[in-house]
Amino acid sequence: MKRILLLTALTPVLMLHAQVTIPEGFKKTPKGLLYKIAVDAGKPKGKLGDIIKLNTVYSTWKDSILFSTYDSGMGPVQFTISPPGYNGDPMEGFVMLGEGDSAMFLMPVDSAFKGQPMPQFARSGEYIKIGVSAISVMSKEDYERKKAEDAKMQTDQEAKTIEAYLAKNNLKAQKTASGIYYVVEQQGTGAKAEAGKNVTVNYTGKLLDGKVFDSNVDPKFKHVEPYTFKLGGGSVIKGWEEGIALFNAGGKGTLYIPSPLGWGSRANGQIPPNSITIFDVEVLEVK
Repeated sequence: MKRILLLTALTPVLMLHAQVTIPEGFKKTPKGLLYKIAVDAGKPKGKLGDIIKLNTVYSTWKDSILFSTYDSGMGPVQFTISPPGYNGDPMEGFVMLGEGDSAMFLMPVDSAFKGQPMPQFARSGEYIKIGVSAISVMSKEDYERKKAEDAKMQTDQEAKTIEAYLAKNNLKAQKTASGIYYVVEQQGTGAKAEAGKNVTVNYTGKLLDGKVFDSNVDPKFKHVEPYTFKLGGGSVIKGWEEGIALFNAGGKGTLYIPSPLGWGSRANGQIPPNSITIFDVEVLEVK
């Protein structure tokens, strides 16, 4: 998890010495953040180290929207509340928010764009408005627990979909404890794919509807070459970390990966959120 990229991009350290007028209805924190609480739902407020999930809208002083998580396609953002890095850092405001709360933070355009050409949407003396609506605020422990519970529920639901797909296509698959279904076409007689070893594979990834989203054997995707990665190194999805380890060098098969072990609730290129993914894999080398 990380800070909202737009926050760091639009709030440079140049705000450290900014002298600003406090607009009517707003207050100023000890570190210079201008804010207004629009809704206080009465829930416990965030603390440093907590995980906050929220929607945010950036707009001009005259309310023209610059960016919105509601219609950007990315959905709500989630990150750890950390200490403010400079005077006026919006991060300071997140400890004022609890579940269901909403607030407005102000960023002086003279500070945000100091030393740069003033963009057409802004004039000296104005502010950029940052509207935030907190969806949830929880401790890291509660977040990890809920994440695991949600993943199990999603995996259990998708198991029914995978099993229906296998039955419809007359496929007999085995299932791992984590929920990956797999069909072994050829186990392979070479070295076992194990954590810490470099594994080289050929693969084709597709969705349940048959749409291929990536392949290193299809020229259409412009990277026809074996793919090598360190198993257990965290460079691939969890479904690959576990699924590829089911084979030896020379092995071939198909993995049916539930979304929590794939890309989860976030979209990735041609892969929609919460998508079951299918990978035809061939383990070329293990060393």
